[in-house]
This record gives sequence, structure tokens and C-alpha cells, in this order.
Amino acid sequence: MATFVQKPAEVEKKWIIIDAEGLVVGRVASIIANILRGKHKATYTPHVDDGDNVIVINAEKAVLTGKKYTDKKYYWHTGYPGGIKERTARQIIEGRFPERVLEKAVERMVPRGPLGRRQMKNLRVYAGSNHPHEAQQPTVLDVAKLNSKNTRSA
Repeated sequence: MATFVQKPAEVEKKWIIIDAEGLVVGRVASIIANILRGKHKATYTPHVDDGDNVIVINAEKAVLTGKKYTDKKYYWHTGYPGGIKERTARQIIEGRFPERVLEKAVERMVPRGPLGRRQMKNLRVYAGSNHPHEAQQPTVLDVAKLNSKNTRSA
């Protein structure tokens, strides 16, 4: 019996919508990363982008556990000598683009390289509850029901 290898022309992509309100960032990010990669499908092929399209709404209402809200730092470099910069998760969530916390969490869970960049284009994250993808008729995935630890209890 030969190993099944999916070709890019055979890929069928669905649209999935996830409401991140009250969900733990790392847990929902790992679920999103698996869906983007296509690991939830029986036709998973590591070198083919066969994951689904994911829409995340209410990303600003996702929660961090422990003291990550105040202590977790995001670093970047400007390219100039001594140009290391940092922001806390609180500054980003309370700032102009609160959806970046969830985007960065997912981005660091997909492979680095051309395939990972292609898979990240299938992710759309919105801070509020509105999204412009009603025409795609996305199916709702209730992440809170998958595991009780996916929501913040206290």
C-alpha cells in the first residue's frame, strides 16, 4: 500500500470561525495553528498547504493566564545599533491593534519559511465581533467546549 500524498490541486479549503472571547490565548492559538496546517484532516501532507481558512473574532477579549498580561514582553529590533524595543502584552492589547497578540502566538506555532508564510495568509483576526466574510458561510468551531481548560476559570 502506497503512502497517500495530496497534490495542491486536490486541496479543499473550508472556512472556520472561532470566537476568542474568554479563551486562553496559547490554547486557542495551538488549535488555530493545527487547523491552518491541516493536521486535523486525514489528507494531511506536510509539504502542502491543505489547511482551512480561519476567522477569529473578539481577539481583544482573549485572556492570558498568570501574570502574562503585565509581564510578557514582545521584542523587535529596528535595525539600528542599540535598536532593541519591547512592549508588554498589556500595552499591545490596550493599544491600537489588540489582535496582534493572538496573531503572534499563532505565527510562532506554524513553521518558519515559505509554507508557513503561505499558511498564515489563511488566518484573519479581528478585534471586534464584525468580519467581512459572511459570503464564505463559515462554520462555527466552539473551542470552549473542546476542553474546559480552554477558558479562563478564575
